[in-house]
Amino acid sequence: MAEREFMRVRADMPPGHVRTPAYLRGKTGWVERRLGDFKNPEQLAYGISAKPAPLLRVRFTMAEIWGPDTAQPDDTIDAEIYGHWLEPVESPHAP
Repeated sequence: MAEREFMRVRADMPPGHVRTPAYLRGKTGWVERRLGDFKNPEQLAYGISAKPAPLLRVRFTMAEIWGPDTAQPDDTIDAEIYGHWLEPVESPHAP
């Protein structure tokens, strides 16, 4: 089995049109797969010419998102997130 590639979603809360759910910001998951490069919809929404950017499917546990006391802590949710929102981390709980 390949080693997991962990990513933390930036915790920024910028104004305007963003495509990253607020409940995932600051959370850590692992790359389920890389989906390719696509034009950044955050720029396209404002009529800005957007260059292609990597889009990744990132998997999070319910415990990571809602805390360890959630009903099904090992269940997961996947989200497709653009690379500029992600920061690589060594492990799920790395600072």
